[in-house]
Parts: sequence; structure tokens; C-alpha cells
Amino acid sequence: MTRDKNLEIARLQKEVSDYVGMGADSLVFNYEELPNGGVNLFVITLNQRHNQSFLFHQANGSDKVDALNHMLEYMRTYKERTSSYTIQWSARGDNDLETSYFRAKNVMEALDKLFYDRDPNSIIVFSVMLNPIS
Repeated sequence: MTRDKNLEIARLQKEVSDYVGMGADSLVFNYEELPNGGVNLFVITLNQRHNQSFLFHQANGSDKVDALNHMLEYMRTYKERTSSYTIQWSARGDNDLETSYFRAKNVMEALDKLFYDRDPNSIIVFSVMLNPIS
């Protein structure tokens, strides 16, 4: 990969990070090379308070730059196209009730973001609530 392409990837990742508004140390950009030559990009948020990670959004493209550009397209309009959900949950074996917030098209997508990359039996969900439109 060329230096210019790496700089473009860094610039686009910073722009995505700025849209999310959590700070670069609270986001992970996970790229998955596809057999057909494409790339899946998973933007994952890290919550420092309860030390858990959640899927923010997944986009794909022909390469990393293309996937990041698709992610930015999503970022620019997702608040108009998604609803806000509050999920109360606890890690199995832990007595602390946690509250997390997700933007998603529906309840199932919000739960998919909560359970991304983890054993579904590791979390107990107590409630999922669609938040009022503000």
C-alpha cells in the first residue's frame, strides 16, 4: 500500500471518528478482506466505563478507502434514517445493570450491535426501549 493511500485512510478514519464524537481511542476500525477482493469495514465503539465494545456500523467497499467512503456516506445521514434505542443489560455473572444506547433501523439491528462479536449467552438483556423522537 502506498504512503498516499495510507494517508487517505488515516484522514478518512479521523473524519469518521469526528462524526461519532467519541475520540479516536474509543473507536476500532476492523477491516475484513473478502474472497472476491472486496473489504468489509466494522466500526466498533469501546466503552471505557464498563470495558465493552459494540458495533457502530458495518460498510463494505472494493478496498479500504472505498469502504471508508461508504461509512462516511452513512455517517452523514444515519440520524435521519435510524431510531435511538436504550438497552439495559448485564454481563452474565455480574450484578451491575448497564445501560447502552444504539442508533438502528429496528430493534433487531440494535440487538445485533449489542451482541456483535460475542457469545450471545454472555449477556442478559433486561429491556430494549425505543427512545422518543427529539
